[in-house]
Amino acid sequence: MEAHIKIRNLNVSYKKVSALKDVNLDIPRKQITAIIGPSGCGKSTLLKSLNRFHDLTDDAVVSGEVLLDDIDLYAPEVEVTEVRTKVGLIAQRPFPLPMSIYDNVAYGLRIHKLSRGRKMRKLVQHYLEIAGLWEEVKDRLHAPARDLSIGQQQRLCLARGLAVEPEVILGDEPTSSLDPISAKLIESLLKKLKKQYTTVIVTHELRQARRLADYAVFMYLGEVVEAGPAKRMLVSPKDKRTRAYLSGEI
Repeated sequence: MEAHIKIRNLNVSYKKVSALKDVNLDIPRKQITAIIGPSGCGKSTLLKSLNRFHDLTDDAVVSGEVLLDDIDLYAPEVEVTEVRTKVGLIAQRPFPLPMSIYDNVAYGLRIHKLSRGRKMRKLVQHYLEIAGLWEEVKDRLHAPARDLSIGQQQRLCLARGLAVEPEVILGDEPTSSLDPISAKLIESLLKKLKKQYTTVIVTHELRQARRLADYAVFMYLGEVVEAGPAKRMLVSPKDKRTRAYLSGEI
């Protein structure tokens, strides 16, 4: 397994209450990693540590290292905007920007000066096609993004995130607010995208983890209890706490 992200001695606390405790974990390159565990165990906290989302929280204290290709994302010289370009986040509920469908996808390209003019239009189409949205919106690109359905908005947010050419896609329960058809579309897209991107998702659905994951991480009370290939770990885990979770006991 080639590690794309290496987490070393990571601790996160809020108002001096520990949320993550000495996490050490390697996340494989160009695979889908699913983080599972009961509510409140630190899954989302770990996920958001991977793109410095906690910088937005005044009372969050983070220590340790998160290495992307051996570069520490928390090093003083690393700009947070650079981190979030390389590591994109899909939230539980989509948050399209208050602008048109076209401008949502073009936003990051403009901010990072990645394209303009005719090339910009081609790139917007390209990323909408990747997100499986082009045929549905090509005749209304300048309509407000908020007019889209929730499922379409989630795919639009995915297209917007991919447009800045990240290396890693994070998904914090990316299908939890969607209807079954939209959820299936997002799952299908994630499977296709793993050929190009390292993907890490948090999920409460064991069936989803079994459908999607190449690698699985089980968390409990702020700690990583067990991690390994999903086919092995989700069937015959080594730790008794993982077994208890998979059997519904905790």
